[in-house]
Amino acid sequence: MSTREDLIADTFVELADSLAAGFEATDFLDRLVTRAVELLDADAAGIMLADSRGQLQVLAASSHDVRLLELFELQGDSGPCLDSFRSGLPVTPPDRAAMQSSWPLFAAEAEAGGYSSVQAVPMRLRHEVIGAMNVFRRAEGALIGSQLKLARALADVASVALISERTISARELMADQLQGALNSRVLLEQAKGMLAERTGVGVDQAFTEMRDHARRSGRSLRDVAADVVRDRGVPPRG
Repeated sequence: MSTREDLIADTFVELADSLAAGFEATDFLDRLVTRAVELLDADAAGIMLADSRGQLQVLAASSHDVRLLELFELQGDSGPCLDSFRSGLPVTPPDRAAMQSSWPLFAAEAEAGGYSSVQAVPMRLRHEVIGAMNVFRRAEGALIGSQLKLARALADVASVALISERTISARELMADQLQGALNSRVLLEQAKGMLAERTGVGVDQAFTEMRDHARRSGRSLRDVAADVVRDRGVPPRG
């Protein structure tokens, strides 16, 4: 079995490879939340990014239920991801009482979903904060020490991937990347629902099947979702 150090190394190699092989924001962020769950002893994760108006949008989530929880956080304008984005600092409440004190409605919704700990780290490059990554855990307690450092490293990797100082400003590039990712997210949500209805599986399983097919076939997740929406059949299993 691979050691934890091997898994961490493999994760950063995988993320670097995804950048070198033609960057597609939706695929990249999906890989990021998947690896965050594995590496941070977490049960779920999600990513919010700011649009051109500075408003956060949900761009990736490790499950459908977590996506809904993040949307609840945005609608209520209260939660760890929002605080981390606004402050540019990690938000790591030590226990349930701290969560309930800081965000009563969000904490109640998170606990109803089975999460006793929700934390966030900012996604930033230098002084520019572009979003935040939420980490959900069923066990109570904050990310500390090496776990927190690793969470910040993963968020930093995503930030560097989404912002580049090539030929246009960081803000202009970020707006382009975000708009493309938002368009892909709408397509993915539509495809998940259609595939779930056709096959009788849950929406999370539908997404997993599309993602696995994309990785096996070397195609982007967006292209596989587009095929599903255009009724070109169901991605083969196995």
